[in-house]
Amino acid sequence: MINLTINGLNVSVEKGTTLLEAAHFLGFPVPTLCHMEGLSPYGACRLCVVEIGEGPRARLVSSCTYPAEEGLKVRTASERVVKARRMIIELLLASCPQSKVIQDLASAHGVMRQRFKQEYETCILCGLCVRMCEEQMMAKAIGFRGRGEKRSIGTPFDAVSGQCRQCGGCIYVCPACTLRCTYTEPEKAVCGACANLQPPCIEKDRFHDMMCYMDPCVACEIKKD
Repeated sequence: MINLTINGLNVSVEKGTTLLEAAHFLGFPVPTLCHMEGLSPYGACRLCVVEIGEGPRARLVSSCTYPAEEGLKVRTASERVVKARRMIIELLLASCPQSKVIQDLASAHGVMRQRFKQEYETCILCGLCVRMCEEQMMAKAIGFRGRGEKRSIGTPFDAVSGQCRQCGGCIYVCPACTLRCTYTEPEKAVCGACANLQPPCIEKDRFHDMMCYMDPCVACEIKKD
């Protein structure tokens, strides 16, 4: 067993367990976009970043691909982590603002503006469709092509694939096309229709540099009663 600390709590996990799996086991919410149960970890979206280590040597890693290590100290919602996630969400909004999945993430993390050039892409290169096609449907009908700005997903030579069964699995998992946000002002990057504008009751734990990670907030739920 591997012994580590997550948000100040000691936990023992089996060898090979990722930090994302360990955090979810303890009930700590860590957002993901390219990760899905049953598919291999890919680490493309970086939304699942957590902070490991202490002091000046602390660093951010993608929790879905980083294995648990003996004595490791992990924080899933430090100020540095929260800032990184919000920046990533802004970049995702710049690429695909009409994705309801991304708009919901923006609302959940308090992202109310987007400062980058709007592109209106139809793909964020999360790789979910490629892994679904290969690992669950055993077809390998689609894959990545090119590098850098020219990187895309499709069939070889853009020809109709004889391996595709038209199962729809790629569309089912795609965060860019499964649900389209129906906001009426496309020039705005952030819809905000689902946002809870009330500030959280706890913004920062001054002892552990932790933002409020409760979802839903226990104190808020008590106040409702």
